[in-house]
Amino acid sequence: MLGSTHGTLTTDSRQARVIACGERRPGPAVHDRAADLDVSGRPLHADVPDLARFFRPGSVAVIGASDAEGRPNTGITRQLLDWAGRVGARVHPVHPTRGSVFGLPCVPSVARLPEPVDLAVLLVADPLPVIGELDGAKARFAVVFASGFAETGQAGAEAQERLAEAARGAGVRLLGPNTNLNAFERFREDLTGPAIALITQSGHQGRPVFALQELGIRLSHWAPTGNEADLETADFLSWFAERPEVGAIACYLEGLKDGRAFLLAADRAARRGVPVVAVKVGRTEAGARTAASHTGKLTGADDVVDAALRQYGVIRVDALDELQDTAALLARARPPRSDGVVVYSISGGTGAHVADLAAGAGLRLPTLSARKQAELHQWIPDYLNVANPVDNGGHPVGDERGRKIIDALLADPSVGVLICPVTGPFPPLSDRLVRDLADAAEETDKLVCVVWGSPAGTEPAYREVLLGSSRVATFRTVGNCLRAVRAWLDHHRFTGDYRSPFDAAPRTPSPSFRKAEALLRPGARLSEHAAKQLLRAYGIRVPREQLVTSAAAAVRAAGQVGYPVVMKASGARIAHKTELGLVKIGLTSASQVRDAYRELTDIARYEDVGLDGVLVCQMIERGVEMMVGVTHDELFGPTVTAGLGGILVEVLRDTAVRVPPFGEEQARAMLGELRGRALLDGVRGRPPADVDALVEVVLRVQRMALELGSHLAELDINPLMVLDRGQGAVALDALVVCR
Repeated sequence: MLGSTHGTLTTDSRQARVIACGERRPGPAVHDRAADLDVSGRPLHADVPDLARFFRPGSVAVIGASDAEGRPNTGITRQLLDWAGRVGARVHPVHPTRGSVFGLPCVPSVARLPEPVDLAVLLVADPLPVIGELDGAKARFAVVFASGFAETGQAGAEAQERLAEAARGAGVRLLGPNTNLNAFERFREDLTGPAIALITQSGHQGRPVFALQELGIRLSHWAPTGNEADLETADFLSWFAERPEVGAIACYLEGLKDGRAFLLAADRAARRGVPVVAVKVGRTEAGARTAASHTGKLTGADDVVDAALRQYGVIRVDALDELQDTAALLARARPPRSDGVVVYSISGGTGAHVADLAAGAGLRLPTLSARKQAELHQWIPDYLNVANPVDNGGHPVGDERGRKIIDALLADPSVGVLICPVTGPFPPLSDRLVRDLADAAEETDKLVCVVWGSPAGTEPAYREVLLGSSRVATFRTVGNCLRAVRAWLDHHRFTGDYRSPFDAAPRTPSPSFRKAEALLRPGARLSEHAAKQLLRAYGIRVPREQLVTSAAAAVRAAGQVGYPVVMKASGARIAHKTELGLVKIGLTSASQVRDAYRELTDIARYEDVGLDGVLVCQMIERGVEMMVGVTHDELFGPTVTAGLGGILVEVLRDTAVRVPPFGEEQARAMLGELRGRALLDGVRGRPPADVDALVEVVLRVQRMALELGSHLAELDINPLMVLDRGQGAVALDALVVCR
């Protein structure tokens, strides 16, 4: 199916040379926006390198080329020669002792190359000396296959950094090290329609997607990024998103070199409506550990990675077969006309089963109207169900009734997707059924999906009719079909309403920042009193309270705050007040306040916690306890977390995460992800909580994360008491640790 056409990137040749050589200088159109920085000094738009001369170079130097039989470099050289012939590139072998390689003149060194080269391929064990020579050859790109770098540990990481530094000095964009030949594979040129562009950090894991060409799915590019000493996933993602032939981008990711750069690239794809489908390793400790030993990547905390991908519309799948099927559907399917799904089968059992699975996958199965059901019963016996799922009983597919049923279903305005599971071949009925489906798909702008359940996959109905159709989306499993359809619908909902959060990100510090900066203490933990002053600076409400240093002052403060009160010890070294007995609640008289003051100071003295005073606080008894906080993620920097508060955050771990910047829609989406979301709506006769006030706190905390992210190691507002609707939210306690 034909996908949408995406905007192209245009640069003049001088600018393309500058970007290709690593200076990353902004230019016209898209590039001039790369200079925009947010309030923390980080870029707000992806920098897009011009990779055209990497994938289609005019000239290629093969350094370490060989034609000696039995040598590994010989097979690589031969493949590069074949590839260069297909893309129309001139090849210059480089070897110190050979006069020719495969009949081509061979020069002894990089310095003797007869012309500047677009691409240098290094087939040498130690690439560092050669990289330094490439400046003289005016090379734009270099590929390093050698391993033994960051994937081996600290010493290898240091060697990789020296390699990257040498590439920067030579003005060369470097792919690798620890990469392979996947970029130079033979792509089928007889296939048409929108293509899949593939990015992998492990070549073998991209093989299933590459093999889609045998099923008639077009592939345009393959970027095997390896250790990503220089060029990284984000660079290729940004560039592929600009290519008019690319209908979807499929990724196999073990880790990310730079979380921010990846999100900027995903944002670029989302702006253009280009779907990105990714397998991301690291859901388990074992997977993360293995990924680090393979490409030396940071896999990142998986809950943060998962949230960040979802936030920018990246469709995360778990298995390579899902990556195949989902990317293929998203690349080729037209935008949906409706999100309604109808399941059509020749078996009531099959239809009921698939309908159950479809509803479980979050798909909407509308009940067909009485008029539509009456129309279907012209061709389907009255005793069979046609409300959705639609069971035809089998016999109608063998004659002209079969096509009429399909056309009637596709004509229904509530239907945007028709899914037909074929559990196994049953010629001639199955042959006629899939032919009718393929013919109907050619005449509709709605999505027609067929699940061919035969394990053999050799039947003509499958190999010739279904795979021969560019309009039918064919699957081998029901699960993959339903997940792909859900991803397709979700993608178009997401991109249809997408507003880049980077466009609204603050560029300059707020007045709150100047107040807050004076309260921070590098490397220290703030007392509760100081932490609440920080919240006040950002407009986050805290209880009425006073910090006192005597029993008499505590009594006066209680009278001013209003009984009942809460009293708490305050000090920078006090982390767990309740466990130490440093909190007293429900105090209703002056005598109780005096006694509480003496007891709190005695405990603080005994525990040696460094008391700076006692807080006398307004007591707030009713509301929903939530938490909102900031932590620093090794990949993405400051992240914001919201969830159930009090002890529930530790017991249930019911939290949602977002990476700033984000807006109100994402803040509300965070709350929608919580298993305990119903508590905010009111349960057991309780009125609804003030969700609007909670959202406002989340957004203010996000502003703190953006402005103070380099100063904050941790911010934890817990509990944040969300009062009844219209009454606001109050931060009852706060923990702040400075970096």
